Amino acid sequence: MRKPILPDLLQPGLALVFCGTAAGRRSAAEGAYYAHPGNLFWRALHAVQLTPRQLAPAEFPLLPALGIGLTDLAKHHMGNDDELPRDAFDVAALKARIERHAPGLLAFTSKAAARAVLGRATGYGLQEECIGVTELFVLPSPSGQARGHWDLAPWQALADRVRGAQVRA
Repeated sequence: MRKPILPDLLQPGLALVFCGTAAGRRSAAEGAYYAHPGNLFWRALHAVQLTPRQLAPAEFPLLPALGIGLTDLAKHHMGNDDELPRDAFDVAALKARIERHAPGLLAFTSKAAARAVLGRATGYGLQEECIGVTELFVLPSPSGQARGHWDLAPWQALADRVRGAQVRA
């Protein structure tokens, strides 16, 4: 079995798991999620108070202690969405991982990843579908290449939902 480009950061009991499409070239080179300096992921997490400070990409292993996990839809490919082969996305494997670990929410960090899993185009925010008991949420991509679509508001809505779920639990 081939080794994934980036390791999954999954375990039972997580409130939230972020799912990207695939590791970018900089992330693959550094062995860290969302590593490109132009990527807004780490800034967004702190801005919506999902992390107590802005973490550096290399600090991604600290996230499970905050109830957060990470995965990608394409575990064995890297690059921009338009560079990935058609068979790069392993939807069945992602669903199996999410059903096994059962986080409260799975947040897609791109509409492309969400479309691949849901089988349809979608807007931002909470979706009607679930994977097992896990709710699905779609976010604007934090990639610098998607800056024209950037909006922190859906990230804030996600953070509010995570905090609300933790209060109810």
